[in-house]
Amino acid sequence: MNGKYNASKLALSFVKDEMTIGIGSGSTVEVFLNLLGDRIKNEGLRIYGIPSSYQAMIAGAKNGIIITDLLDKEPDLCIDGADQVDSRLNCIKGGGAALTREKILAFASKKVIILVDETKLVEKLSMPVPVEVLPFAYGYVMKRLSSICKPNLREGKGKVGPIITDNGNFILDCDFGIVENPEGVDKELKVISGIVENGIFSSKLISAVIVGNNSSAKLLKH
Repeated sequence: MNGKYNASKLALSFVKDEMTIGIGSGSTVEVFLNLLGDRIKNEGLRIYGIPSSYQAMIAGAKNGIIITDLLDKEPDLCIDGADQVDSRLNCIKGGGAALTREKILAFASKKVIILVDETKLVEKLSMPVPVEVLPFAYGYVMKRLSSICKPNLREGKGKVGPIITDNGNFILDCDFGIVENPEGVDKELKVISGIVENGIFSSKLISAVIVGNNSSAKLLKH
């Protein structure tokens, strides 16, 4: 928890009064939101937030963030976590199944800062890539993906059957082995009809990565 806390603490310095932030999903972002909530309470800040999931919306509202949407506001800053970050700052996201809205927010934001603890850093991306798929297209997409990777339908815990995203879709976890060319895999997935989005976040999307450990945090930029 200290790595997440220290990364989140450093990220707070980028948040200013009256700012609109894109709110990613996951446990690290929740730590950040709790710290931001203390600032809002103590300093009387007005912070607007566009959440990427119901989890992010509830955590943001609980911490005094004024919840809004992309119709009303343009995010000055997007704060999100990642499941893996490679040496060139490419990321894999989607462990919490919120990748589609997270990627939309990243593209819509003026700046994107990713918060991770040091255990998420790797030389090359290697974990399965989450892919959001329309249920209607599931059979077709599985056949197409099987020729380029090993796809697995993500099953629910405490619920029978597949995980259902906030958009009402399935998640496939696609094992490509070592991902030598993240942008290439991203493009390959985008041309398969029925795939909504995938969890590869190119370094071109990322402004900076904040890496926390037990004692401190550091900012990584291109």
